[in-house]
Amino acid sequence: MRTHSSVISVDYEVPKVSSCDCCGGKTTRLTRFVYQDGDAYAVYYALFSDNHPERYVSLIVSIGEWANDAPPSGRIAVPLRLWATEDDFNVTVTDAAESPWRDVELLGRILDREEALAHPRIKEVFHITDHVVAEDVPVKEYLERAA
Repeated sequence: MRTHSSVISVDYEVPKVSSCDCCGGKTTRLTRFVYQDGDAYAVYYALFSDNHPERYVSLIVSIGEWANDAPPSGRIAVPLRLWATEDDFNVTVTDAAESPWRDVELLGRILDREEALAHPRIKEVFHITDHVVAEDVPVKEYLERAA
């Protein structure tokens, strides 16, 4: 297992913005590639809308083997929700059925909340979410406006 002392870097691709089917607002979709010590390490997807009454970011972190055509069976994915209060950013693990990516096989097996919280890699997932709220500008700006 990797440790938190390793250097994590994220490849920030251009956000995909579209009109939301249910509310007409602006929906933002992010795909981010995470590297640890220069090696492919994880992927996360984020989704949020500026017009929904629910002011949170849906997130999924897929962690495991991402190098050169590694199969999805070498990865697990943890669905999450991020939101802000006046003082802090918050994160919670959700069940797979609640995730917008529940059917995306590329991510690996998507864990339900209880299994994810007991998984040996959960601290690594939370370490990645720390980077998301601190460094991913579209997410950070959305959460700051939603607080």
